[in-house]
Amino acid sequence: MRKQHCIKFFTGRNSNYLATEIVRHYGTTLGKSSVTDFSDGEFQPCFEESVRGATVFIVQSTFPPTDNLFELLLMIDAAHRASAYKVVAVMPYFGWARQDRKDKPRVSIGAKMVANLLSAAGVDRIMTMDLHADQIQGFFDVPVDHIYASSIFVPYIKSLNLDNIAIATPDMGGAKRANAYSRFLNASMIICHKTREKANQVGNLTAIGDVEDKNVIILDDMVDTAGTLTAAANMMMDKGASSVRAIATHPVLSGPAYDRIASSAISELVVSDTIPLKKGVDTSKIKVLSVAELFADVIDKVYNYESISEKFII
Repeated sequence: MRKQHCIKFFTGRNSNYLATEIVRHYGTTLGKSSVTDFSDGEFQPCFEESVRGATVFIVQSTFPPTDNLFELLLMIDAAHRASAYKVVAVMPYFGWARQDRKDKPRVSIGAKMVANLLSAAGVDRIMTMDLHADQIQGFFDVPVDHIYASSIFVPYIKSLNLDNIAIATPDMGGAKRANAYSRFLNASMIICHKTREKANQVGNLTAIGDVEDKNVIILDDMVDTAGTLTAAANMMMDKGASSVRAIATHPVLSGPAYDRIASSAISELVVSDTIPLKKGVDTSKIKVLSVAELFADVIDKVYNYESISEKFII
């Protein structure tokens, strides 16, 4: 009788913190790998154990710098060249997802290019969480398991036992997500409408919906410079909100983000650990919920050909 292909886990260097927790919840350990760095900045990953005939899961979020993406591509290629049976890229944060279309002339569609690169490297399956745009799944010709962070955020919101909740979206693009949360939690909904003067810089911001005396929870898939998020929170407090919290799956938190959050009206920013927080900065308002157990469970179900639909709360 033919045996089921064994499973092995590996990680890129900058996602080791999350991969370690994923394999702990799965009940195994990380495989041995190394990276040789050359003086000109080039590097070469290497598997230090056999992966022949194995189903290989490589955990790597592709947050900046670009090295994280390229390291993942090289590891996928190395696994296939070492005769792995299947290679699955576990990408809790999928970088370049904001470049999902041509929003002005003569620009690239970065998300499609990343999808092409992963396919060219030989990936057999993608696992990711809260894509910036759902249609990115269609950029791939291999299965994509798009996991929702609502599985960890909804129970946390319920644990707060807040009255008079309103779910808010910082822009029109997040209306679908906010509407799903508001229906599930039986809460009212607020939509913020913004105009941008340029990338990462907010122009005018207005709120559509009842804000007064509400405990507002702003939802987004990521928080980058936190300009929109903090501006929306400050505006809602000015309009009479009782409190403002924010939930964002991916804490990109670049530039002045940490300082903006610390000095804003936001009482709490809840994020996942798809991207690690920076060290030596003020994180007193930031609460991190781990996605490790969720990914471990989904990996187990996918590996054993079981349904994962129960992981999609909303």
